Amino acid sequence: MSTVARTEAETIASPRSAVKIGHETHKLEKRLCREAGRAITTFRMIEEGDKVMVCMSGGKDSYTLLDVLLRLQARAPIRFELVAVNLDQKQPGFPAHVLPEYLARTGVRFHIENEDTYGIVKRLIPEGKTTCSLCSRLRRGILYRVAGELGCSKIALGHHRDDILQTLLLNMFFGGKLKSMPPKLVSDDGRHVVIRPLAYVAEKDIARWATHRAFPIIPCNLCGSQENLQRKQVGDLLRDWEARFPGRVPNMFNALQNVVASHLLDGRLYDFENAQATGVASADGDRAFDPDTFPAPAPALPGMQVVQRP
Repeated sequence: MSTVARTEAETIASPRSAVKIGHETHKLEKRLCREAGRAITTFRMIEEGDKVMVCMSGGKDSYTLLDVLLRLQARAPIRFELVAVNLDQKQPGFPAHVLPEYLARTGVRFHIENEDTYGIVKRLIPEGKTTCSLCSRLRRGILYRVAGELGCSKIALGHHRDDILQTLLLNMFFGGKLKSMPPKLVSDDGRHVVIRPLAYVAEKDIARWATHRAFPIIPCNLCGSQENLQRKQVGDLLRDWEARFPGRVPNMFNALQNVVASHLLDGRLYDFENAQATGVASADGDRAFDPDTFPAPAPALPGMQVVQRP
């Protein structure tokens, strides 16, 4: 094809590409708002008259959280306030101007809290050791205090579906607990309600939205440089599973909402000691000897060898 013909073809194709991109972006926006709205409704996260403190770290998750909440606020049948809060932890080289400038452009009310938690962490944690645990505790305590000072009734965090599953696996692998991140909880001091409106949202959708919106992302130099953190490894594991076995990650997330306590081993959730035959059939009875009802594995790709294991 000649250069002229190729240019003409690109010119003709370009508007179509633009329309397709616009259509996909619109679908993404609807999906983000729908899933956030579903979480807010299901768990009664935001109510009439609430003042919601949106915690802003400068990462893609918190930017998306604020962006989605602003869109929902504009169309919600109830009235609620939003106030964006960033904790400037005094990390060396932290671009302190980025978030205030961005938040000013959005028109949302915001507050910047200045606390040198970086210095505390570096003083107390030996070089090379994981800093996230102490950093998280310090940050949480400060944010709780700020929420009280601002009169906020809810504290919104940007954790998403993948964060919740990572926490589940981390607790299983390293903590010996079947525990994850709840979508809504009461704070440690009993004074605040913490919510996670992005609980149903996939991280890949957040990443796409952050790219589309060109958020001014601020990396975390304190903990983001620790490439061998267990959470990062578990996140890589989940992404690998989703790539190799599509649908596995959503199924794992659905399992968190479909718990059968009688088929686990925690006597605090089910009274195994006093379980007795009643002579009455029950839909929740033992199904241990029933055939598996799991979907069949996907057929192997051409050229791939299938290994049958006993």
